[in-house]
Amino acid sequence: MKVHEPDIAVLIEVIQQNSDYDFQQYSEKSFQRRIEKVLDDHKLSIHQLIEKITANNDFMERLVKDITVNTTEIFRDTKTWHILKYKILKNFIEKEKINIWHIGCSTGQEVYSTLILLNEMGLFSKTEVFATDLNQDVLEVAEKGLYKFREIDEFIDSYDLVMKHSEEENIDYAGIPYQKYFVINRRKNLIKIKPPLLNKPTFLKHDIVKQGNIFERKFDLIFCRNVLIYFNHDLQNKLFEFFYDNLNDDGVLIIGRHEGMLGEIASKFKKEESIYKKRVL
Repeated sequence: MKVHEPDIAVLIEVIQQNSDYDFQQYSEKSFQRRIEKVLDDHKLSIHQLIEKITANNDFMERLVKDITVNTTEIFRDTKTWHILKYKILKNFIEKEKINIWHIGCSTGQEVYSTLILLNEMGLFSKTEVFATDLNQDVLEVAEKGLYKFREIDEFIDSYDLVMKHSEEENIDYAGIPYQKYFVINRRKNLIKIKPPLLNKPTFLKHDIVKQGNIFERKFDLIFCRNVLIYFNHDLQNKLFEFFYDNLNDDGVLIIGRHEGMLGEIASKFKKEESIYKKRVL
């Protein structure tokens, strides 16, 4: 069902008045696309949707979950993980403590991917990891670390590409078998994260736009992958400035490969693929 701009403006205002959520600076096209899908899925008009979320807080939460799409995988975009493994994390070895923040962590596969690299590089014990998302349901999945994987072999291939191949030297070697970190049940298409990975991260519901940095510290590594594409240009730039201010001087920001910086803010980072290292100006 096609939704027009005035109706979108009214809907955003109603959401803001009846909840803690604010989509004023959400990308108009992304927001419109998601709302049109919600209307089609639930066979509602825009006016019926507004009535429903005003009267039913549970449906409001459901709507927000439909708007904030969650997509993540173990070692998604393997090239990014190679750069992190061979060029970024090795610079953290001399640090006394490492702080990492995954923003928009979804169901947590990215978080556990990071923890695997930290563990293999001897950095696990001195790292504190926070993982936040707007959606409480995906955080509960992340905390359990139990995932349905229809394509388990593809998951293993991604794991092996990062753990058993060096792009630096372009060689394969006997890396770490996935059984060290995962229990795989092929019959049920399930993958279970093992302790101590499972017990390491702190998962919290959090709105990066409204709440900012609630952790009273700066970070060595901030992940915000495939979140910024849903925001308009002004909000993206505000968040890039926020990330810069909340990274340590040698800190690194990792965003999605379809995301990027434009304008003056780009001069504050040194870019390699989707990894941005903070420049001290």
